[in-house]
Amino acid sequence: MYDTMNFIDKNYEPKDSDLVCLFRIEPSEKISLEKAAANVAKESSVGTWTHIGTVNERAERIKARVFDINEPYAKIAYPKELFELDNVPQILSSIAGNIFGMKLLKNLRFEDVRFPPELLEKHRGPQVGLENIRKLFEVEKRPLLGTIVKPKLGLGSKSHAEVAYRAWKGGLDIVKDDENLSSMAFNTFERRVDETMHLKEKAEKETGEHKEYMGNITAPVSEMKRRADYLIGKGSNYVMIDIVTTGWSALQDMREYLEGKDIVIHCHRAGHAAFTRNKKHGMSMLTVAKFTRLIGGDQLHIGTAGVGKMEGDEDKVLRIQEAVESRSENEGEIKLAQNWKDIKKTAAVASGGLHPGDIPKLIGRMGKNIVAQFGGGCHGHPDGTEPGARAIRQACDAVLEGQDLEKYAEKNTELKDALNKWC
Repeated sequence: MYDTMNFIDKNYEPKDSDLVCLFRIEPSEKISLEKAAANVAKESSVGTWTHIGTVNERAERIKARVFDINEPYAKIAYPKELFELDNVPQILSSIAGNIFGMKLLKNLRFEDVRFPPELLEKHRGPQVGLENIRKLFEVEKRPLLGTIVKPKLGLGSKSHAEVAYRAWKGGLDIVKDDENLSSMAFNTFERRVDETMHLKEKAEKETGEHKEYMGNITAPVSEMKRRADYLIGKGSNYVMIDIVTTGWSALQDMREYLEGKDIVIHCHRAGHAAFTRNKKHGMSMLTVAKFTRLIGGDQLHIGTAGVGKMEGDEDKVLRIQEAVESRSENEGEIKLAQNWKDIKKTAAVASGGLHPGDIPKLIGRMGKNIVAQFGGGCHGHPDGTEPGARAIRQACDAVLEGQDLEKYAEKNTELKDALNKWC
């Protein structure tokens, strides 16, 4: 059995109960693609580097199988018996564990994954989801618009809340903490929440619109639970978690903890590019997005489809958007189709270097079912945060009304000033 090539079966038809992975494989010198793919299947399931005498019939039955090779890609099917189906860390330790360090591979990239129905049933998925997030804000026909308080660090609690208030007053729906703001001596979590939620209520009364604050609860899990309780106690419907740095088990724990409380989990992807940016090695953002939706992230940063400052070309970002928003994905030669069944949709978040002048391209590429966030593109407006927020809202209105941005700006000073600065 432990002839490596026994892990290749091109006649194998994956079962509905199999977990299927798509890998991009670049073998080391003098290693064939078939041998490299077989070793990936072996190492990530029941095999090891040498012949052993402890193999039994079960191991043969549940081994992974390479069933399709389309250079440089290979698809591998994993029987469900290999996994503790409700344990994402264990699943990833198997299919994305030791394999990345094998000498016979020059590069290996985990491109895509398809979950079997039995695994979907073991996970909650988003509690609120895209459709209900829209209902929360009573916004149906435009993107949800938000900002990140800037500078990332340095503002005190009162100053932070004042910036948030100006953004809400100018017409934005959402204000969130940045990824590295937690509870600093100059801006403690509790005081920031108190001050910001107080001004959120004020902004709602003055604008007649629903507003939300995404407080960053990122910390050890026990502290995240305490911070989540504090936010909820102050009337927040959101928590924000840096899901890469806290880890998959932390996201699973928090999704379980928040069950029944109708709280939106906003997932920030800080740190993802350490393993997603290299197109030949690591793990794709698509794979990260699928696991995030599976576990229960209600919102996830996915990129801006070539607009703004962040890396990520249009096609790949739109593929990620399909994965988080669709009920059933399209199959392809180098992608896997997931039927999400009853798992709710995750809202795609576009954020990173955006300004009002980017909105036509952003909506044109990603559509209206997104959360669009503007940091410096709001607060860097020549006249400050509130006019910056108005410019963002004006640009969005112009696109939805089918009007040219520059022409619309002739009667909207805030937008005109923004375009003069950034375009």
